[in-house]
Amino acid sequence: MKMKNTFTTLFLGLAFHISLGQGKPEWAATFDQINKEVTKNSKAYQTLGDASKKIGHRLTGSENGKKAEQYAFDLLKSYGFDDVRFQPFTAESWSRGTLEVLIGEENNNMLPFKAVTLAHSPVSSQVEAEIVDMGNGVEADYLSNPGKAKDMIVLAFLGVLPGSPEGTKSLHRSEKTALAIKYGAKGIILINAAPGGILLTGTASVTGKLIPIPAVCIGREDGLELKQALEEHPEFASIKMTNTSGMITARNVIASIKGSKYPEEKVVVGGHLDSWDLATGAIDNGIGSFAVIDIARTIKKLKLQPERTLEFVLFMGEEEGLLGSKAYVEQAIADGSIDQVKYMLNYDMTNDPKGFSSSMEGSKALFSYIGSQVQKIDASFKNGFRFGVGLHSDHQPFMLQGIPTGGGSDGHLEQSVLNCYHADCDTFDLVDKAGMTNTVRYSSMLAFALADAPEIPVRRQTDAEVKEMLIRNNLEEPLRISGDWRWK
Repeated sequence: MKMKNTFTTLFLGLAFHISLGQGKPEWAATFDQINKEVTKNSKAYQTLGDASKKIGHRLTGSENGKKAEQYAFDLLKSYGFDDVRFQPFTAESWSRGTLEVLIGEENNNMLPFKAVTLAHSPVSSQVEAEIVDMGNGVEADYLSNPGKAKDMIVLAFLGVLPGSPEGTKSLHRSEKTALAIKYGAKGIILINAAPGGILLTGTASVTGKLIPIPAVCIGREDGLELKQALEEHPEFASIKMTNTSGMITARNVIASIKGSKYPEEKVVVGGHLDSWDLATGAIDNGIGSFAVIDIARTIKKLKLQPERTLEFVLFMGEEEGLLGSKAYVEQAIADGSIDQVKYMLNYDMTNDPKGFSSSMEGSKALFSYIGSQVQKIDASFKNGFRFGVGLHSDHQPFMLQGIPTGGGSDGHLEQSVLNCYHADCDTFDLVDKAGMTNTVRYSSMLAFALADAPEIPVRRQTDAEVKEMLIRNNLEEPLRISGDWRWK
């Protein structure tokens, strides 16, 4: 199977090289138009700042979330899109309530710990138990003693602990929580990897539904100190929390530019509009979603019409389990339009990319050719190409259906900015205006050219090819944990 897939990729790549040799598409003039328009008139930074001030956070299912959906809809309308539409979907919403975490050597002598609830924790929970250190919280940490976590409160590190064996894999917080549940834990305390006492929120559910145990995050310094204490004596924890949950209707926001030659084929350009509620979500994912809106504005204002349809999608519910992108793909499968999607470009915390990326290596010739024309306009664009696949953003439901996915690569965010991921410091002052403008410039060029190319050199993978790709990239385990592995 692998040899067959490799041959197909090489054949398609060779075919595209031949098509380029027969008559290279010339996008220089169009790219120059895009460059001038974005450099002079980009609204991405301005509109993100306005939304951050007027709306605040954009939590799915909240009043702020509804305001964000309407804000994006109205913004696209103001840019001349007549066919802007909402794509509603139902989902289980969640919002935090009260939390008290106490930790100490004895059940009757515990002190309060600074912590934040992880999403999809129970609506009401009160547990007291001994803490057990499960290291990185991956399955290997449990297998050595499968009963170790039963009826205990698990302590695990987000990411990979310094000094871990080489090759130790990191799992998503939801996957670490799922393993704690699997091995009988009564609760889980996750240690944030970022320094400075920053607390990270996010979903602890692999399904986007409520989990049966409370899940909280504590700061790195407190967590490492607790790990050290556990080496010397037992520690106990009490976790009391209340939260709210219920079925809500959220809305993806969609606008499109119809293709001139192949209107039934489309390139989806998307990013998630929703954010967590501890701050305004300026970086995650304001810089991505408002860049997508400005890519749409740019191409619409210039009256550019590529051969294929460009569809711009602002997804809601990404933070709570890719809810909006899953709903988009499920609806596309149901109505048969999934076959129309020839590529999906995803922008999630993308900032100042210096190259392009793809889930399929056969895209390299086309993406590199597009990048070479970008580079003629701006020599700071390095035209690198990154090939690879991963999970936990809105490209995932498309990728699992075999659709090629991609976007920017080799971007840059300062470590101090990355430390505020999902935290109460993710505010507009972190946004790099020049980097956001570059995201819009280069990504507008990529999106237009991909939709306008004489042919897209990669095709949708078969189910068997998707399975083989996921296994090859070590993604079977996390997909099994999340329940998204559909193969026997």
